[in-house]
Amino acid sequence: MKTRILILFLSLLPLFSFADLMKGKVIEKSSTGEILPLPGASVFWKNTNIGTATDGKGKFEINTTNKSNILVIQFVGYTSQELIINESYENEIIATLVPNIALNEVVISKRKLGTVLDRDNPIQSQSITGAELCKAACCNLSESFETNASVDVSYADAATGAKSIKLLGLTGKYIEMMTEKNPNFKGLASVYGMVYVPGPWMESIQVSKGVGSVINGFESITGQINIEYQKPQQSPKFYLNTYANSMGMSEVNAITSVKFSPKLSTSILAHIQDNDKEIDMNHDHFLDDPMVTQYNFVNRWNWEVSKTFKTQFGVKFIDEQRIGGQKGYKTNLPNDTNNAYRINIDTRRYEAFAKIGYLFPKNDDKSIALITNFSSHEQNSFYGLRTYNADQKYFYANLLFQSYIGNLKHKYTTGLSYIYDDFNDYLSGDDLGTNRTEKIAGAYMEYTWLPNDQITLQTGLRYDDHNIFGGFVTPRIHFRYQFAPKSTVRIAGGSGRRTSNPIAENSFLLASSRSFEIADNLQQEKAWNFGLSFTQYFNLFGKEFTLATDFYRTTFDNQVMVDLDNSVNSVKFYNLDGKSWANNYQAEIKFEPIERLDVTTAIRFSDVKADINNEFRKVPYVNRFKGLVNFSYATNFNKWQFDFTTQFNGDMRIPSTQDNPNDFQRREKSPAYALLNAQITKRFRIWELYLGAENLGNYTQKNPIIGAEEPFGEYFDASMIWGPIQERKFYLGLRLTIE
Repeated sequence: MKTRILILFLSLLPLFSFADLMKGKVIEKSSTGEILPLPGASVFWKNTNIGTATDGKGKFEINTTNKSNILVIQFVGYTSQELIINESYENEIIATLVPNIALNEVVISKRKLGTVLDRDNPIQSQSITGAELCKAACCNLSESFETNASVDVSYADAATGAKSIKLLGLTGKYIEMMTEKNPNFKGLASVYGMVYVPGPWMESIQVSKGVGSVINGFESITGQINIEYQKPQQSPKFYLNTYANSMGMSEVNAITSVKFSPKLSTSILAHIQDNDKEIDMNHDHFLDDPMVTQYNFVNRWNWEVSKTFKTQFGVKFIDEQRIGGQKGYKTNLPNDTNNAYRINIDTRRYEAFAKIGYLFPKNDDKSIALITNFSSHEQNSFYGLRTYNADQKYFYANLLFQSYIGNLKHKYTTGLSYIYDDFNDYLSGDDLGTNRTEKIAGAYMEYTWLPNDQITLQTGLRYDDHNIFGGFVTPRIHFRYQFAPKSTVRIAGGSGRRTSNPIAENSFLLASSRSFEIADNLQQEKAWNFGLSFTQYFNLFGKEFTLATDFYRTTFDNQVMVDLDNSVNSVKFYNLDGKSWANNYQAEIKFEPIERLDVTTAIRFSDVKADINNEFRKVPYVNRFKGLVNFSYATNFNKWQFDFTTQFNGDMRIPSTQDNPNDFQRREKSPAYALLNAQITKRFRIWELYLGAENLGNYTQKNPIIGAEEPFGEYFDASMIWGPIQERKFYLGLRLTIE
């Protein structure tokens, strides 16, 4: 019924009336005569509140009005223009601004925003910029959300270093992870994919909540996280970041770019990480942090063949060895019960991507693009006496066409997509494995209605034909209404699907004595997500505040349950039999109480329940609430920066261990606790030094590993983690940038 209603709604959209929309471009002429766009210029009708700003290409769109025929164009440092718009003007104008001052040198210093809320996007989204990423060590993507209230990242177990990510109260497998709009990190990369993206490589991260655009596929259920890498045409000539911490880990990141011409450029991104120290601060004979050696390289190219034809392409290679488990493992002895318990995960991953775009010569609002991505992922590993080997070949292609109907108030994107996913894995001991090849052909259309600057309606529908699960329809809708100059409400709804890979997505549970029991005929997971958000900008005590609140509900028609409650000796995977839903409430306030001091405060409540082991109960390992307070202060010209973050983590349900003997039992509800992180940054002309500490309060989960003294015994379990497992950690780093 929900699908039919949305299909009917889509079919009625073209009946809406068309209105006039003027578009144009604001430019300047350099001293050499080169035409340059002016992004961020203000464009508005004189004596009205109807206005806009130019985008990164200097372009703008503005609604026409009968209240004024004078269009004002302003930009700091340039002489303003007032254009009289009459009937002789066509639908597109080009305005050339002239600098109004001439000085030998002008230095303008303005602190960059860390997290930017997208005011115009009908999908609730925010961009985490490079300025925000520098507030913490941010060694990789998994550490990029320490100052973010929406995304949770924590250790999934106490032995492998695997990270668990959550959004809207649900695990990361329900988030669509993308690198520059390419769906990525699926299957084998779902557990460790976040550590494959070094922090210094990232230009920005876009986080959107709820179902995303149908353009990017059908898998987004709780949100989308898109990573933008440093681009060859924009990245510095040379960049170097070095990092070391008190846990024995060190790494080096380097970026070098070469611009052969204004149209052709390339860059090489290199990352080397090494940690060969066996550190055991809690004296349980298990490593507190796995020993990791990672080599990670990317070579990417940008080629603007002409004004209308552009392409980007590149390759990536990752080689990682991850070693965890007990201290004192002897590599010259057999891997058996006479040796120490060892976890060894050896990974090699290859990627190649390409983007090809064509703009129509007479109308650059019409375009055709092809996005492709290929990855090959091989993993050979053992967890104690169990061997887990797997490989995955993944190919993705998306051909899309963007245009409009009549005028720019009615835009649409339509296209075709194809996915080839060859997945194979095998787990010894339990004698389980997967041998599956998915072939999915899809077609979609997304329509956007922009009657004025206050309203945006985006509806999308896609059909996918799956060689295993048959054909299915994915409808989605997003609506944005700015009912007051500083007040915006958003409504979103739609469905999403995904194919489960039980062993790969839960491989951290292999760090235990639990056997894996997988039911036959696991079906695709299908869920509906509905969201309501409200954003308000207001002034208080002469300061501007930003308030963002939202509520999202996710309900599952089918879910592959990960049942840790049925038995302490097994983990069961089966199709949902009953109900499963997640409610998520969040409020966040940002303000600047004094100049150059940014403050972020947030509170979030999650209520996630499902029918597990024939009982409707709370899903384990989900914090009932989370709070965040972040202070970031910079001195004049950003020479010094001080960042302090406190995370308040609420209690969560822990799977029952009451069937274990008393010495191997644990609490069934975690306590609430707080984490404190701090960093100081000193900036010089081309380099900066940063010093920080994580877990300043030195709060850790006591005895995180059950049965650590008998890792080959039936009660061993390193996966029951609810809190920090590493003690206070200090780090030091250096960044060097040559433009």
